[in-house]
Amino acid sequence: MYREFQSLVENRRSIYGLSDDTSVDSGKIAELVRHSIRHAPSAMNSQSARTVILFGDHHKKLWNLTKEILRKLVPAESFQQTEKKIDSFSAGAGTVLFFEDRSVVENLQKQYPLYADNFQPWALEASGMLQYIVWTALSASGLGASLQHYNPLIDDNVRREWNIPDNWKLVSEMVFGKPVAEPSEKKFLPVEERVLVFD
Repeated sequence: MYREFQSLVENRRSIYGLSDDTSVDSGKIAELVRHSIRHAPSAMNSQSARTVILFGDHHKKLWNLTKEILRKLVPAESFQQTEKKIDSFSAGAGTVLFFEDRSVVENLQKQYPLYADNFQPWALEASGMLQYIVWTALSASGLGASLQHYNPLIDDNVRREWNIPDNWKLVSEMVFGKPVAEPSEKKFLPVEERVLVFD
């Protein structure tokens, strides 16, 4: 069992070459995300994470919207590379948007003033764990994914387009689809420099 878990950890990689041709239907992906958000840990069981899953035209709309925002910000002579990158995301099957419900965090800060400064970092830690669970589950299902961060540039447009509650703060965007390219080689620092053991 542990070896299987290790294999899942090793195989979860950033994959940028994706297509929308996938053998995993949208219902199964939605269930995967629901299961992940239900069981992801959070400080004081606050469950402040929120997700939105975009498939098909909604997915493409997100990346077209992102491209048009960047077109206004990136110098024209550099935009071709940016456009190529965004189009590679649009070529995937869907995107999971990860949010944090600020009202949950703010309520905890009021309830526990002694720890008020910690609740925001704790919420982001919980969000990171949820993202990792979803990403690993997508990988285990045969899908590739990569995690993007075009927030806060796209926040207002996303909120308007999909009627997202004002108290949901966008944290990241995970593009997924059928892998059509291998991930790049990953280099590792010596683990002995990163883990100290005292026994």
